[in-house]
Amino acid sequence: MSKGTHMKADDNLDDVQLRIMITPEVRFGPGKANLLEGIKDTGSIAAAGRRIGMSYKRAWYLVNAMNSHFNLPLVESTKGGTAGGGASLTPLGEELLSVYRTMQRLTEKAVLPELRRLRRKASRRSAI
Repeated sequence: MSKGTHMKADDNLDDVQLRIMITPEVRFGPGKANLLEGIKDTGSIAAAGRRIGMSYKRAWYLVNAMNSHFNLPLVESTKGGTAGGGASLTPLGEELLSVYRTMQRLTEKAVLPELRRLRRKASRRSAI
């Protein structure tokens, strides 16, 4: 968190999920962001999918869909072979992920006071 923002132990902002509509047909949220981040970290679409509990087929589907929604691809992949395949984010993929993460941090900072207010009023009983 940035300077001046103090989080308490019970501030779990994983519950704040930002979903944006870039165009009416193009939506981007935590699942796609986590998939892109996984590709960036692992160099593999399959490994990125596994890391977030997503099937290989679903991960490939989302990468293909994301690539088709922009003028340039977000992810470049290479076919397997003796060296094995791989995947990496393109400059546009890096930019989208970076901008989304910035928007996410700004959203979390904006909603934190109200989230704390609601949590103080929430029942501490276990879910049924």
